[in-house]
Amino acid sequence: MLNLNIKNETSRLRAVILGTAISNGPTPQVHEAYDPKSLEHILAGTYPVEEDMVNEMEAFNEVFKKYDVKVYRPEIIENYNQIFSRDIGFVIEDVFIKANILPDRERELEAIQYVIDQIDPVKVVRPPEEVHIEGGDVMPWNDHIFIGTYKGSDYKDYITARTNMQGVNYIKELFPNKIVKEFDLVKSKIEPRDNALHLDCCFQPIGADKGIIYKSGFREEADYMYLVNLFGRENLFHIEREEMYNMNSNVFSIAPDVVVVEKNFTRLKKWLLEKGFTVEEVPYAEIAKQEGLLRCSTLPLIRD
Repeated sequence: MLNLNIKNETSRLRAVILGTAISNGPTPQVHEAYDPKSLEHILAGTYPVEEDMVNEMEAFNEVFKKYDVKVYRPEIIENYNQIFSRDIGFVIEDVFIKANILPDRERELEAIQYVIDQIDPVKVVRPPEEVHIEGGDVMPWNDHIFIGTYKGSDYKDYITARTNMQGVNYIKELFPNKIVKEFDLVKSKIEPRDNALHLDCCFQPIGADKGIIYKSGFREEADYMYLVNLFGRENLFHIEREEMYNMNSNVFSIAPDVVVVEKNFTRLKKWLLEKGFTVEEVPYAEIAKQEGLLRCSTLPLIRD
């Protein structure tokens, strides 16, 4: 049995599901793009090729090996994108929550069923149909759970809006003892530089008391200020619009003092090193073209 345990984003990682880029399928058609950044690369003819993405994920996998983390990979579905395992489910405390994702991604859940089968069935839940919630929007942070959402009345018009207020309320009911705080995120169907697809595209806690943040990813100043007040301005690394576009907030923590980053994140790397972090670098610039990075391609199951 897998005894799940996730209380925050940074405690020492012991077990994780890492997506796969094997048999990723052909470059999507324009009408098949789920996000503006993929669309931009489909149109420009720069959409990433499978071989490069497989190599990038392998480099990430090597870092997990180095730290002795137990890694599960999805079963391969032929010609299918299975990189972003964060979208399809997430763990809070000892509960595995299956996401209600876009219907044509349902098979991705089946591909990790062999892992779910190792969890006590009582601890595996699936929200009702009207609840939209994806792992990229959900961040357990000790007594808090941070959730990205979109409160606009035009929610249904945005394929980039992935977590609704029903999702926020579902988590509140599931974890009545937690402070569940939602954040209203900026969405765009056409400009990737103005689209926070998930909360982890504009914020992520690191270490014990620090974070990476993109102020303009929040529709409400008050939501941004909530994090500033909680973490302290001096503990937050503020990223710029291009850094947000390159997914600088989508790093991944293996321990409170170990952060995996994309090797081109020079300004962030420098800051992390100054703050005493061990920085593990991997190439992930091709996968980033799909508006997802390191956190997006992981689904942590057990941390200390």
